[in-house]
Amino acid sequence: MQFTYTIVYVSDVAASLAFFDRAFGLKARFLHESGAYGEVDTGTGGATLAFVDHATARDSVQHDYVAADASPQPLGMEIGFTVTDVPAAYERAVAAGARALAAPVTKPWGQTVAYVRCPDGTLVELCTAMG
Repeated sequence: MQFTYTIVYVSDVAASLAFFDRAFGLKARFLHESGAYGEVDTGTGGATLAFVDHATARDSVQHDYVAADASPQPLGMEIGFTVTDVPAAYERAVAAGARALAAPVTKPWGQTVAYVRCPDGTLVELCTAMG
């Protein structure tokens, strides 16, 4: 088995693609003509980060779920990005419209981490690489 992609369920796919470009520098790689599905280029050559609108997601899953943007608290999962300059990445994300949750801090094991919440409700960790 191989991990291939993460799909984030959002209200507006194009808006999420635009935000991830402004906040994290991840360019849109694909947006379906319906606007219901899109992907960003993560530069990894491996796993894909994609977005799908709520109507399409609910149709596919055949169940309702908690929409991240409708929840007053972040959901119990995150997307993590490794960066060399966490404070700069954090400031860029906040300037682009992310909500600041946890300012950059260096953990006892030496890793610097920070957390933001995207307008679509996604919780994002910005961190330095381990080891």
